Amino acid sequence: MNLIKWIAALSLAALVVGCDKPEAKPQRSDANAGEQTFDTRGVVRSVPEGGRTLVVRHEEIPNYMPKMTMELNVRDTNEIAGLERDDEITFQLVATKDTHWIQNIKRIGRVIETNAPVVTSPGRQLTKELEPGDALSDYELLAEDGRPVRFSDFRGKAVAFTFIFSRCPLPDFCPRMGNNFAAARELVLTNTSAPTNWQFISISFDPEYDTPAALRSYARFYRHDNADRWLFTAAPLKVLATLAPELGLMFAREEGGSISHNLRTVVLDTKGRIHRQFDGNQWTADALATAMLEAAVVR
Repeated sequence: MNLIKWIAALSLAALVVGCDKPEAKPQRSDANAGEQTFDTRGVVRSVPEGGRTLVVRHEEIPNYMPKMTMELNVRDTNEIAGLERDDEITFQLVATKDTHWIQNIKRIGRVIETNAPVVTSPGRQLTKELEPGDALSDYELLAEDGRPVRFSDFRGKAVAFTFIFSRCPLPDFCPRMGNNFAAARELVLTNTSAPTNWQFISISFDPEYDTPAALRSYARFYRHDNADRWLFTAAPLKVLATLAPELGLMFAREEGGSISHNLRTVVLDTKGRIHRQFDGNQWTADALATAMLEAAVVR
């Protein structure tokens, strides 16, 4: 799906509610102490083919997640039969250590479109997506220590970077990117025959919230006390306006703070060219570590 279709699928809606909104309450599952269940509600933005996911603009889940538009996994595909865009639903969001799904999906009404525009960063939305072997342009990011850094600062090194934002809690979205980076970095660090010219970079596309201080705090969940060759940064919106289309990164910032996005992870070789790109969240730490080692020996 190209960027224009993605943005169209994420257009804003105003909820028409005939009763009080149910409070999103977390519930602990007795079957699995690591499982959390939240009662919430939202509006269907699209029903992807296959019937295993549902794109929902859900309300804020207090103490867990801001309102977002997400493609959510569906536990029982029969529950979304007949659902259409703009259906208002109540449902339970279940999150475990490694994944999530929604269940007990019930249609409660429809919404009225306001035609309010999606708030996105301006830029070249029709930019050709880069391919392996293409050079990535030199972009400036804001590092966790407050200094500006550029991709060119790491020439001569293999660079792996991925996109996240710290308020995204679903385990198979941004947290999986962090966990995979942590595991891949450990694989490279413990490989005694591996080259040492490599760098990991996590890039937030929520620069207003993910300040350097916020990034330092967030980084501790994944790096602990070892920051060796793993930097957390934020990309200004003017940078994302050009960088995102080049990589097929799709994100939208909606009114009220909601953020919608897909997942992109990229490995650059020592000359700043794309060596490999991982789309989605099904790639493994082993695959990323292997790509890093290959890119590090490019001359």
